[in-house]
Amino acid sequence: MIKLYGRIRASRSTGEPLIVRLTSDGELDSTVRQQHAYLLPNVDLSNAPRGFAATVSVSDGDTPLPGGSDSLHVELPQELGYLGPGDIVRLNTQAREVRVLYRVNSPHNSLFVTERCNSNCIMCSQPPKDVDDSFLVQDLLHAIPLMSPETRELGITGGEPTLLGEKLCQLISACREHLPETGLHVLSNGRLFAYLPFAHRMASIGHPDLMFGIPLYSDLAHQHDFVVQAKGAFDQTIRGLLNLGRTGVKTEIRVVIHDQTYSRLPQLAEFIARNLPFVSHIALMGLEMMGYVKMNLGTLWIDPVKYQRELSQCVHTLDEAGLSVSIYNHQLCVLDRSLWPYARQSISDWKNEYLDVCQDCSVRDHCGGFFASAKLRYSDYIQPIPPDQVTCSLAPTCKAVGSSSCP
Repeated sequence: MIKLYGRIRASRSTGEPLIVRLTSDGELDSTVRQQHAYLLPNVDLSNAPRGFAATVSVSDGDTPLPGGSDSLHVELPQELGYLGPGDIVRLNTQAREVRVLYRVNSPHNSLFVTERCNSNCIMCSQPPKDVDDSFLVQDLLHAIPLMSPETRELGITGGEPTLLGEKLCQLISACREHLPETGLHVLSNGRLFAYLPFAHRMASIGHPDLMFGIPLYSDLAHQHDFVVQAKGAFDQTIRGLLNLGRTGVKTEIRVVIHDQTYSRLPQLAEFIARNLPFVSHIALMGLEMMGYVKMNLGTLWIDPVKYQRELSQCVHTLDEAGLSVSIYNHQLCVLDRSLWPYARQSISDWKNEYLDVCQDCSVRDHCGGFFASAKLRYSDYIQPIPPDQVTCSLAPTCKAVGSSSCP
């Protein structure tokens, strides 16, 4: 598991937090140095170039911080020693904290925009808070121009991003301007798009590669509303999906599978195929053992092996309808072999891990692994798959797996 935050030591306080891109280029143009922090191999500042917002090094123990200078020097904890040029951090010298906002070499960068939400899902991994966290958007508006234009994709998540209203539009517009080749994937409950003008406003931004991932937990309104703990949410979500489709904004349906949702998976697939055939993708997801899952585990937990029949029916109904479907957050050893072609390595690298028992598994490199939080409960059927049970190394991506045509 990769740490994205930590405690720092700083030679002085700067008041307001700094949003800076790390660099090791001592010849960087002076006009942009104040947007950068210079990476030092140690705390020796004698040869450090001037004009940067800060110099940064990784803690090597008890070495005293340099003093007697107006320049800011920050010492990062050793667990953040992986940071390098191009990465972007938020340095809060008053609170002595650092938060990693962006990693240039990671495919799993997300922009966290708010802790507020208008739903209260029983399995929410990020329980909502009613707080004023508008500073998050301001930080990101400073960070986006510093990101590499070669970034393949960015996530936008919360809380509920659409509660930001026009500020969310500003954030997406900034991405369109500074990162025109970068795809955006926004996690949202979609309820506010029940208001057609908001869907039109989002479409008017004209982002070339924007998708909203919206949860739908059942074909029955009362069941969906129970999961999200909001009366009328099903109707709003369906209207939101229809309005986004009407205005040309791409959508993905996300279904978290647990004991309250698995039984209606076949019917949900039929509902989507009949009523929402315009969606770009459907993601069928395992539980992340965080937030409310811990207190509601007795209501939520079902071993994935126990719902393979319902999951298989759901996947094959969607596939036969010509819809793109994937299975996220599941291990290959708990999935029916016919579902392997749909399984994806979806867990973000900073919170992905494998068990000791996985080391000898012949398909480990293709398996999605576990959330680091999964220690709360594992399937009883986790086991290594020996080579003689797999016909080829490409099994998880081979459409022939599990069929009579499997070589």
